[in-house]
This record gives sequence, structure tokens and C-alpha cells, in this order.
Amino acid sequence: MSIYLAEDGEENQGSVKKAKGAFRTISEVADMLAVQQHVLRFWETKFSQVKPLTRGGGRRYYRPEDVGVLQKVHHILYKEGYTIKGAQKLLKGLSKGQVAQLSLQRLASEQHNEPQTKSPEKQTESAPVQGLTTHQKAVLESLLGDLTDIRDSLKKSMFSSKL
Repeated sequence: MSIYLAEDGEENQGSVKKAKGAFRTISEVADMLAVQQHVLRFWETKFSQVKPLTRGGGRRYYRPEDVGVLQKVHHILYKEGYTIKGAQKLLKGLSKGQVAQLSLQRLASEQHNEPQTKSPEKQTESAPVQGLTTHQKAVLESLLGDLTDIRDSLKKSMFSSKL
């Protein structure tokens, strides 16, 4: 692993300069994202796209793609306010490269700039959603299915308690 000193794309990490494409240690990534190291280890268990290279003694080295994914996860959780489960659904089915290249600013603006209807209660369940990507539609459909299952379960439990 040639990770130190690059003529172009240098990045200063304390007293050592690393190439832009260099592998990062868990402490470097934790400092970069202003989170504790255990948070990164937890995210590894929750997001399949994060798979750091591990060396002897369990040392973790994050590839640039891993760092990109972790930056997106951090943004989704801390800036957008998603829960872990919500972030998992948002990133479900995306590869590491797709997540790293995901434009969260565009995603956020699409979510926040959708036109509001005057009477949302009059919309039908099958009303088409305009201006969303295929992945966003799939996530929303999945959430709708989950909510429908919860509603049906609540109806059954309320019905059975009345008997």
C-alpha cells in the first residue's frame, strides 16, 4: 500500500501528508467525521457498503470509497435527520460506488422541494408520485407496504380485543 506523499491531491493529516486516494485508519476517518471510532464500527454492521480492509491485530484501513460511503451515511444521519433504519432503506440495493457518488444535495432538494397538494387527504393510494427517482419510489413503496402492514396488524389486534 503506497499511501504517503503525492505530488497532486495531497491531503494533510496532522504532520503526515497522504495522497488523496490513500487508505485511512479508523482514527483518521473518525476525526474527519467528528464521530467516535465505535460509531464507525457500528455503521460497518448496519451498512453493507462499508467494508474496510482489516490487517493484523484487527486494524482497519478504509479505502477512499469507504470514506465516501461513511461521509454519505454521516450526512444522512446527522444532517438529514434519518434514523439508522431509514438510512438503510435509502441506501438499500446501492453499491459502494453508487453510494459514494450519490448526490445528497440533489436528493435532499428533491425531497424538500416537492410541490405540496392543497388537500393531501383526498389523494388515493395509487396516485403517481412525480419527480422522484426509481430508487426513491421503491423506498417509498416499501415504506407504504410497511405502514399498511402495521395498520392491518393494529386493526386485527383492536378487533380481537373487542371479542
